[in-house]
Formats: sequence, structure tokens, C-alpha cells
Amino acid sequence: ANLQALDPLRSSSGTQSHGIFQLQIALTMVLYLPESLWTSFADGRVRLRIDNSCPQTPITVHQMFKESLEKYGSLNALASKRNGKWEKITFSEYYCLCRKVAKSFLKLGLERFHSVAILGFNSPEWFISAVGAVFAGGIVTGIYATNSPEACYYMVHDSKTDIMVVENQKQLDKIMQIWNRLPHLKAVVLYKDSIAERHPNLYTMEEFLELGGDVSDSTLDDIINSQKPNQCCVLIYTSGTTGKPKGAMLSHDNITWTSAHCSRAGGMQPAEVQQESIVSYLPLSHVAAQMYDLWTGIKWGEQVYFAEPDALKGSLINTLKEVQPTSHMGVPRVWEKIMEKLQDASAQSGFMKKKMLSWAMSLSLERHLMGSNRLADYLVLAKIRNALGLSSCQKHFCGAAPLNRETLDFFLGLNITLYEAYGMSETTGPHCLSGPCVYRQHSCGKPPPGCRVKLVDKDAEGNGEICFWGRTVFMGYLNMEDRTKETFDEEGWLHSGDLGKLDKDGFLYVTGRIKDLIITAGGENVPPIPIEDAVKKELPIVSNAMVIGDKKKFLSMFLTLKSVLDPDTSDPTDILTEQARDFCQRSGSKATRVSEIVATRDQAIYRAIQEGIDRVNSTATNRVHCIHKWIVLPRDFSIAGGELGPTMKLKRLAVLEKYRNEVDSFYKE
Repeated sequence: ANLQALDPLRSSSGTQSHGIFQLQIALTMVLYLPESLWTSFADGRVRLRIDNSCPQTPITVHQMFKESLEKYGSLNALASKRNGKWEKITFSEYYCLCRKVAKSFLKLGLERFHSVAILGFNSPEWFISAVGAVFAGGIVTGIYATNSPEACYYMVHDSKTDIMVVENQKQLDKIMQIWNRLPHLKAVVLYKDSIAERHPNLYTMEEFLELGGDVSDSTLDDIINSQKPNQCCVLIYTSGTTGKPKGAMLSHDNITWTSAHCSRAGGMQPAEVQQESIVSYLPLSHVAAQMYDLWTGIKWGEQVYFAEPDALKGSLINTLKEVQPTSHMGVPRVWEKIMEKLQDASAQSGFMKKKMLSWAMSLSLERHLMGSNRLADYLVLAKIRNALGLSSCQKHFCGAAPLNRETLDFFLGLNITLYEAYGMSETTGPHCLSGPCVYRQHSCGKPPPGCRVKLVDKDAEGNGEICFWGRTVFMGYLNMEDRTKETFDEEGWLHSGDLGKLDKDGFLYVTGRIKDLIITAGGENVPPIPIEDAVKKELPIVSNAMVIGDKKKFLSMFLTLKSVLDPDTSDPTDILTEQARDFCQRSGSKATRVSEIVATRDQAIYRAIQEGIDRVNSTATNRVHCIHKWIVLPRDFSIAGGELGPTMKLKRLAVLEKYRNEVDSFYKE
């Protein structure tokens, strides 16, 4: 605190000299130096990656909230709909509730560095429980609402969860099935439904909030003040597409530094400049949503509106229309679904409307690519953005999985630039970002100041494995020392397992995943995603395309067709979308269902698909990259079907296992 008085080189204007600045960095580094860069223990500490490029003083989550409270206390923080009306709480009320929750967690016996696990859809209760868990010295662990009881058991057991906060009876039923096998689980709190059947240590949220009344402020403050920025406060479980889910441990510094610096790199504004309003609807157990909705919201004083639980089944657009957010984030599949709905609506509209939309979108795309007029935007495109609830939206983000070129260009045609972010659970979400000031088409942007990227084992075209360094980089995997060691190299760089290339200006382009890379029987390396994207672009009837060919003589492909989603379950039905039916008609088929096409091997459709694949093959770099055989599967991929993960990422190994017989049929002699 008295460093300024020690500086003999301080200028008369009151600015610090280079000497004192260096001394501050050195002392800060000494404070966090004794530890290793990684740990696999919940109570471990790590050496923070502080250097000249990111010298900011590390702070805890509580310190971040207190700073925001002083600036934004009277502003609205959280808004949720009750009985058709938005109910809002201010940052001051939010903070008080978090303290109240923290006291109740302590009363129930939350131990230091044990977890509070939250299972349910996004809500104020989710946020307040998460922050309260951290205030109380615990670790917040989000669990996907779609998880089975056994998947819940693994995470709850692995994280030593003392208390669970669950949304409703459906989620409670999962926990009741496994509670007797969870020695650390002391209590469960239900935050939406009333309790149908009483059990010991089961509380409603209202009952729970009153439990900590006799826990003093000083008791809670002592715990808060003992917390260090290089200790764990958040656990993000990776989706486990290969083996058991891994618990990525994030420190206070990971959360607070990333919230401050990565969000600003993406163009998010502090509330004193403009209070951002966002809609929270993606799973908070995923790092992207948790960082974007919860922690960045606290840092910059954003107003967070909670969508309805059926947001992804159709109600999201209604919420967007009401809220008119200033910023919106979606995973690629969300943007793709919006695109498909608009394409369906266009297919059903009259000739003139269809022509007007096509004209306006082509002009808009041309303007983005080379500059053009704004008449089309005024006449047509603004109305579409308004219909989507995005007319006030200044920033549209996309992350968590690769975005294909067709979707990117489609939204550019609507005068909506999708800013791609790239990172992983292990980099606290975004490590590279695009934004209004950092954008290049088809790139996921650059690392913000203080973050670094390097490529190793580059091939002749400049593709190499992407490696990360910076204060976004996680502490390690909980209880998995070997897996943690494998992830870091000797210098402490985090290896992503992703392939990418950098251009001369430092923009990063993600080109594939090493584990997804197909190595043919002839030893040729084939990245599947560019081929899959090319097929989907050529064939508008295709929803998912997956290349097969690892250790095989040639490449084959699984195709699924675009079908209408069940409004209640979001599972694909047998009915083709309007766009798919339009493709059928143009190809000379009267089919309206997937089953009609697959069962009869509809000649017109199969011929059209083969012609599309032939066109893709004609542009292949060499014969090895050509698709020799393909099959149309009877049902589109889905989360329920096991082919997609919670953020709609393709689970390639699961698909190969599920359709093993079909794979074998490709390669029978």
C-alpha cells in the first residue's frame, strides 16, 4: 500500500515511473511465486502468470463484486419473469442475497474447498447460489440439466459436494436415487417447485434462506478475507466426449481477470458507459455461458434477463423481442437453427417477398465484403432483425464449437456480424476473441493483451497445434494429476488438441481437432470439418455430415436430413423442414418425410445427393480427400440420441459406436 511513498523516481505530475511499476510487478509475482503453475487438488494454489503484458493486481470474486457494488449498486442486475411480469433486483440486493445464501451454506456445513453443485435451468437462484458458494469458501460446480442420475453421481462424488441446489422435482428425483451413495452430501435445496414429499435435510429455497440467520457477518467476512486469488472457486466439468468428464479447476484470478479483460476485448461496455442487457439461456454448467452471463455481468454491471426453460424449443425469440438485448451469444447450432427457420419462412413466402429478401441479403453480404449501399437494410433486413428481437443488438457472439462458413455468410447477409470467440473450459472460456474493433472474416480473432498463442508441430501449410499462455489458463484437473501433466508442456504452455493457423497480423483460424483428424490406412492426414462443411453447403437438405475413414482405405460419410423438431422435446421428428421439402421438389421428389426417402432410397434425392458430393469431390486437394461412399441415416443427430453433446458438439466416437454396422458395411470386401 505504501509503494508510492517508496518511489524516488515519481514525477511531479503524480504519474508512476517505470522503476516503481517494475517493482510492483516483482512484488506481486513474489506473492504468488511459491506454487507450481498447476495443481490437481481442490485446496491447492498455483503460481499466477503475471508478467509485463498483464501486470494487473489479482483479486478475488468477492473483491470484484465489492468494486462493482460501489459503482453499480442501484442499477438493476437480474430480471426474471413471474406470472407474466418481469421482477428485477438491483446489484445491492443481489449482493445481500449472496451473503445470505453464503451464511446458510455455512450453517448446513459447507466445508472449505468442497462443492456446492447446482442442477437446473438458468435463474436468479442459480446465480445467487453460485456466488454465495464462493463467498462461503466453497467451489461452485454446475451440472447439466440433461445429465442422467449416474452422470450426476460422478460429478457430485468427484467434487465432494456438500450441498446441492436443484431446480425442480425432476432434478430432485435424480439426486434421491443416488443420495445414499454420496457420503459428503449434507443437504439439498429445491429452488422452483414445492416439496411433494418431505425428507430430512431437504429444503425449499425460502426455508434455506432463513437457516443462516445466526451466522454472524464477522464469521462470513473472516472466510471471505482468507480467500486468495490463486485458489480454486469454480469447477467446470468437460462434457466427457472421450472417457470420464474432467473437472477443470478455475481460480479467482481466472474468473476475475477473464471477466475484466476478455469481455472488454470483445467490446462489452461498463455500465457507466452503457449498461449492457443480455439474455441468459445457454447451460451455465458450460464455461462460455457462465463467464458471459454470470461473472462478466457482475464485473461490468450488466442487466441479465433469464429466458424461459423452453428457450431452445422456441420461446427464446419471444424473450429477445421483449428484452431487446444489446449483446447476444449463441453456440453455432443456435445460430444455425435461426438460419434454418428463416430459410423455411422464406421458402413459404410469396415470390416477391422471397425475391426481396434474396436481393437485400446479397447486397448486404456484398457490402460487408467490398462496400455497398444501405437501402436494402432499411427496406428489408431491419424488419427481420426486429422479428428476431435483435434490432438493438450491437454485438452478436458465437463460441463453444466451430461455426461454418454458410451460417457466417447468411447472417452477414442480414447485416449481423457474428463475432467468433475461441477457447475451452481450460482457458476460462475465451482466449481469442473477435469484436467490433478486432474482426477478420472466418477468424476467431486475437488473444487480448496478456494472453498468448503459439502453434507447435506445424505442417507445410502452417497448421499446428494451438497452445495457450496467460491468466485465462486453468489450475488443473481435479483429482487427475496425470491428465493435468499431459495437458501442459515443460514450459507451462497449455496444449489445446486443436489445429489452427495464424495470419501475418496475428488472427487465429481454427482448422480442426487433432483427435478428429482422420489418418487413412495409407497414412494420409485428412481434417474432416472442411469436407463436412462443403457437403452441407452443396446440399441444403443435409443437417449433419460426418466423415469416416480412420485407418481405412477410403473416406465415407454419414448424412442426416433436416427435419422439424418436436416442440416439447426438441428431438428431431420424421417430418422434413420446409427447406428440405423445397430441395426435394426441385430434385423431382414428392417426399415430405425422412423415412420415405430412406426406406425407398428415393431415386431423385439420392441422385441429387450424389451429384452434390461429386461437386465437392471435384474441388478436393487430392483423391484421398474424396468421399467414396455415403449413407443417409434414418434420424437426425440430437442430444437425446447421444450423437451431440450439451452444446451441440458432434460426438464422433459415440456416432461410430452407435452406427458400427453401417460403418462396417462401407468397408466390406
